Amino acid sequence: MSAGPPGEPAAAAAARPELPHQYAVSGPATPAERTALTTTGATIDEVHARAVVVTADRAQAAAVRHLGYRLRRLPDPPATRPVSPGTRVGDFPAGYTKYHTYDEATKEIDALVARYPALVSKKVIGTSQEGRDILALKVSRNVTEDEAEPEVLFTAHQHAREHLTVEMALYLLGEFTSKYGSDPRITKMLDSREIWIIPDLNPDGGAYDIAAGSFRSWRKNRQPTPGSRSVGTDLNRNWDFKWGCCGGSSSSPSSEIYRGPSAASAPEVQVVANFVRSRIVGGTQQIKAAIDFHTYSELVLWPFGFTDDDTGPGMTRDDHDAFATIGKSMAASNGYTPEQSSELYITDGAIDDWLWGDQKVFAYTFEMYPSSAGAGGFYPKDTVIPRETTRNREAVLRLLEVADCPYRAIGKEAQYCKAG
Repeated sequence: MSAGPPGEPAAAAAARPELPHQYAVSGPATPAERTALTTTGATIDEVHARAVVVTADRAQAAAVRHLGYRLRRLPDPPATRPVSPGTRVGDFPAGYTKYHTYDEATKEIDALVARYPALVSKKVIGTSQEGRDILALKVSRNVTEDEAEPEVLFTAHQHAREHLTVEMALYLLGEFTSKYGSDPRITKMLDSREIWIIPDLNPDGGAYDIAAGSFRSWRKNRQPTPGSRSVGTDLNRNWDFKWGCCGGSSSSPSSEIYRGPSAASAPEVQVVANFVRSRIVGGTQQIKAAIDFHTYSELVLWPFGFTDDDTGPGMTRDDHDAFATIGKSMAASNGYTPEQSSELYITDGAIDDWLWGDQKVFAYTFEMYPSSAGAGGFYPKDTVIPRETTRNREAVLRLLEVADCPYRAIGKEAQYCKAG
């Protein structure tokens, strides 16, 4: 246990929960070696040619060392240190106050709905473990009508400490509404698409991460685990497709990548999965494409994560080629690195694998700014918000524009999208 701040009673320091830390790990050079690291319960945050950065608690760090690797602890973000007396709790620390709390985000959303009632509508699609509303915002011309238009889904904040993703969702809401009628591309998309934005999949975890007035580096939701003192399921290992299949998640409740006791056991996953299924109309899934926003590492990822096969069961060569072509196009616009998810390491129970494997949605994961822990890691200062959300504008528009027929990206529109 690290020492407390000057003047803090020893008992208070001892009572504070242990915070995980980031470590540079030299040596792992292949997806298999990186996947083996995750068996310790640590999460991999960055991947380099022959090294990774992990987040781990003391036991997990010891387990990584037991595998034969040397660890170098990285500096903690200043805002994860214990706060001084009088600090506002339940809010972002100094230097981060332009990030939105759950309540602040909800107020901003309500203001947009009131200002643009013909373009955006709000729907409560369910509640989190602790009873917070999970919202889905629909953006489209004639927003109150369910038209026969391709639908595109944007989701954010599965992982609690990834607060920049909520800002990304709010940016898209503001951009789509305020630029309709003046920006030709946005106007065309709202005239011909139905856009869904779920800005906060993990409101409980996000609130917990800032509840003390400093960051806790919390990742999971806040669901108690029966028979364990550990709290939380990793939402992005809990989806009901290849759940727990392939060494890409953990059965240990103390793990950062704990997959939960059963597939879709997390209430937040159930809510969003049920919403996606509700978009099946006449036997056809109306959602054609999706992006799930995360931080960090500046990556555009596509399925599958559960296998290192570049097609895998349920994905044809044409499917793969369309995924890769669109992914590379989006990455060319934002400067991210495009790759199949499993090129990093194996994951199972992830949302983009479920969206494609179960629903045949062309689903991507964006790992946003920064590229490294040294540039802010999970906690970049709020001054980057305008630049790093705007950075993805073109990529989002490119996905929207191809969503009616993703196979057009590989020149096979006639084969796949003109039937009947």
